[in-house]
Amino acid sequence: MSKRIMAVDDSISIRQMVGFTLAREGYDVLEAVNGEDAEKKLDENDVHMMITDLNMPKMNGIDLIKKVRAKPKYRFIPIVMLTTESNEDSVLEGKAAGATGWIIKPFRPDQLVGVVKKLIR
Repeated sequence: MSKRIMAVDDSISIRQMVGFTLAREGYDVLEAVNGEDAEKKLDENDVHMMITDLNMPKMNGIDLIKKVRAKPKYRFIPIVMLTTESNEDSVLEGKAAGATGWIIKPFRPDQLVGVVKKLIR
């Protein structure tokens, strides 16, 4: 069984790029358009890792991480922020919420794959 990674971003092009990059490496990618969509899909699917944007409508990435971490099933899965935000306050807020890592957009496909391979087997 391949590992399932949820890609959460309001940008379809980012979701497609993440999906294409990870599918090439054999991962199953589940897409969500914002935090609310992601939370609903988490309840319906088994996910081994999450990659989420910070700034999204309806529910931002920080609030999503807090909600994911509150679910016993997902308390310890890797969650990586993939965002244009690079200021230290945002990074610290993300880590305090439970983010495992932080990647700045635009990302290099090999960088994303490297992070994923380090975090899930």
